Amino acid sequence: MAENPTRALSEVLDHLERSVQGKQVSVGSLVHELGSHSFASLMLMFALISTSPASSIPGVTAMVAAIEFILVAQMILGRDCLWLPSVVSRKNLSTSKLCKGINWLRKPIHFAERFLKPRLVFFVKPPWLYLPLAVILVVTPFMPFMEVIPTSGSMASAAIACLAAGLLTRDGLLAMISTLFLAAVPFVIWYVGFSG
Repeated sequence: MAENPTRALSEVLDHLERSVQGKQVSVGSLVHELGSHSFASLMLMFALISTSPASSIPGVTAMVAAIEFILVAQMILGRDCLWLPSVVSRKNLSTSKLCKGINWLRKPIHFAERFLKPRLVFFVKPPWLYLPLAVILVVTPFMPFMEVIPTSGSMASAAIACLAAGLLTRDGLLAMISTLFLAAVPFVIWYVGFSG
């Protein structure tokens, strides 16, 4: 995607910003802007939407969870082009909240890019790659229920975003840490929200 892989995250934000026009933008338009072949970029984009202030839009966490599940399942199956159900592709998002989310994400993304680099590359390639993808498949069905506990869905989305960033920049260390964090999120949420 990027000639300089460490700028891959900023490029995803740039593509997302270019796709935001009018009062609303459809999920299908976002996918079209990044390209349906760019699985890691799409994974990052939707996870960032759910991590940003745009997650305040009702149902966004559940929608992102469904998209991430479908996307990752197709990665595991070896598809080279993302397919989304029409009911998901036609879903509209508020452009004002998306723009607010994009602007909010710029600084942390630029900061993070300074530390990303190719390392432990084996972890972002098969067969090791299937481990974090499997974790996403397990966690995403629980994300809609995380909306009950404030910020918990954003925590899971942040972990998925970091994992996608690791895939884009070939940073296996980041992908590994993100996988461990993502696997721990449901247990942390249960302990904080329901224990005692």
